[in-house]
Amino acid sequence: MSGSNLTGILAPAMVNGEDEITALRARVRQLEKINAALMDRVERSGDMEGGAFSMFETAIALESVVRDRTSALEAAMAELAAANEDATAARVLLRDAIESLSDGFALFDADDRLILCNRAFLKIFPAVEPISGDSPEFAEMASRVALTGSTLGAATGPDRWLSDRVDWHRRAEGAHVQALGDGRWIQINELRTSDGGIVGIYTDITSVKAEDARQRALELAERNLALQATLDTLSEGVCLFDAQRRMQAWNEGLVRVLGLSGSDLLRHVESHAQLVQWCSWRLGLECADSLAWREGDTRQLSAECLMDGRHFVIRSVPLGNGGMVFTFDDVTDHVSLQRSLTETAELLERRVQERTAELVEVNRQLVEAKNEAETANRSKTSFLAAASHDLLQPLNAARLFVSAMDGLKLPERPRALVSQASTALDSVEDLLEALFEISRLDAGAIQPEIGDHSLGAILHALRVEFAPLAAAGKLEFDVVETPAWVRSDARLLRRVLQNFVSNAIRYTEAGRVAVEVDEIQGMIRVTVRDTGPGIAASDREEIFGEFRRVGKTQKIPGKGLGLAIVRRVSTMLDHPIGLDSVPGLGSAFSIMLPRVEPVAAPAPVEPASGPSTGSGGLVLVIDNDPAILSGMEALLENWGLEVVTARDPADACVAAALARRPAMAIVDYQLDDGLTGEQAIAALRARANFDLPAMVITADRSEETKARLNALALPILNKPVKPAQLRAFLRQRDVL
Repeated sequence: MSGSNLTGILAPAMVNGEDEITALRARVRQLEKINAALMDRVERSGDMEGGAFSMFETAIALESVVRDRTSALEAAMAELAAANEDATAARVLLRDAIESLSDGFALFDADDRLILCNRAFLKIFPAVEPISGDSPEFAEMASRVALTGSTLGAATGPDRWLSDRVDWHRRAEGAHVQALGDGRWIQINELRTSDGGIVGIYTDITSVKAEDARQRALELAERNLALQATLDTLSEGVCLFDAQRRMQAWNEGLVRVLGLSGSDLLRHVESHAQLVQWCSWRLGLECADSLAWREGDTRQLSAECLMDGRHFVIRSVPLGNGGMVFTFDDVTDHVSLQRSLTETAELLERRVQERTAELVEVNRQLVEAKNEAETANRSKTSFLAAASHDLLQPLNAARLFVSAMDGLKLPERPRALVSQASTALDSVEDLLEALFEISRLDAGAIQPEIGDHSLGAILHALRVEFAPLAAAGKLEFDVVETPAWVRSDARLLRRVLQNFVSNAIRYTEAGRVAVEVDEIQGMIRVTVRDTGPGIAASDREEIFGEFRRVGKTQKIPGKGLGLAIVRRVSTMLDHPIGLDSVPGLGSAFSIMLPRVEPVAAPAPVEPASGPSTGSGGLVLVIDNDPAILSGMEALLENWGLEVVTARDPADACVAAALARRPAMAIVDYQLDDGLTGEQAIAALRARANFDLPAMVITADRSEETKARLNALALPILNKPVKPAQLRAFLRQRDVL
């Protein structure tokens, strides 16, 4: 029971009983005074004047009053007796209740004098019992305890204990613990009562303290076991000494290092001095300083020593409690390995020097081979550039002548021959263009220009380009509309999709060719699907090689180079390609593209109109190949244009033509004496004194040439010139 609860029980009972008795006594005294006053009045009334009857009436009235007052007095006395008995009973019950407590109990009044205590309290502090009945002050009681040394604090320092104990009591702020001289522990809980007194409960907590000590001992034992287990797991030998230099802990590793059994260890190495002696005399430790005892030094030191024919690293660690820890790490195997590694390293160094000399020679040979390969590659590139020009020049002339003849009114047989010649030229042109493109890809002459592009615009160009070809083959040709944007090289991507669509139309006899777009995990997949003959699984890898064709029937002849270009381009751009085909049902070629957010497209720029000319139909053609000049003249004249041709911009006929302000100048890129097309156009414009409309025709398909001409705003047509492209360009510039 806490002090606050007990105070709540005792204080009301004692206060109520005493107050009731005091009130009853005061009431009795009041009644006695009233009764005495009445009797005095009766006695004095005999001397008063008046009749006998008046006196008689007064006597009767007084008798009645006395009788009532006497009855009230008797009732009050009865109540007083009953209240006295109740108070006595309450006190007996209160004392019995207090005495029944197993805890010590003491109650002090506002003057700090003892009012009440039980036997348990006196058993705890027997020195107080002789004065307990005299209502002693608490300070007097504490002084007796201090003199007898009943508590450990009083036994060791009575004055200090007495001062602290009285201070704790007067503050009455709760519980504190005292250790008694007989080994018991007492918890004292003191609280202030409502009338300013103090109630104290004294509880024996010896068993709790014993259990707590047992738990702490158990925890300490468990920690020691854990420490020992940890030490035993270490491969190093470990020993721990206390501040008195006595060995407190060790592990099995130390037993092995010292060559002792577990039972003999403490007998031979009980102290630090014995450890030093054993290691120095018995094991031949060379550096005994590594085991020196260091006081006031907190550093962790280590030293490599030779002991008992083996190499050890001995570490010493001072502890905060004044002790030290020593560890013995056997590094003999490590030292042997280090020596072996050193010898191996020296051997390897010699072999490396020998191999280095060999590699220097091989590297020299590789450099020479690399230089030869680069020279060959440059020669190949130069050859391709020259070959493309030399091969495309006659082809371009032939194309121009055939196109000029196609515009003439010819009999049916010659017209058929002209058509066959045109078809043959188309085949040769496609073959050469594919060969040149593969050569440029293999030579690394084509570098991708990666950017964000509208896929819808690229597919729209495909629709326009291949719709006539599909219609000629009586095929349905569907190209999906899409708002998607992708990151790629627009020209190379268009080339891949052109090859997919071209092959699909070429091999599909009837049905449908469709271009589809879908999104897969943040990527855009473009698929070209057809209803052609399909491709067997065994042929799917072969078709991506050069000059590989599967199937015997083609509506449009092919050379087997389109998919070879596709594979090279997809590898360069890192765009995976896929093939899904079922023989007899059709094929689906696809390419995966990175999806990007749409970019606002720039407003289209209207082409600048050419200057007004006098004739409106004069075209100046400059080329160093007479055959091309003749073919271009025949073709343009068939279109109703007036043509002036020249092999050099400095020819006399050129000056006369410039005076007539030509509507267009068509200039070859590679002229004689290293003169280029843009240089020739610049010279013509300088002589003409006006911005002469001009275009360049070239067999050079390199990106450098294209970029340079684009920077000068010079339109380009590649050889062999397609008459339809040339005618569309001239119409766009209002020349036709």
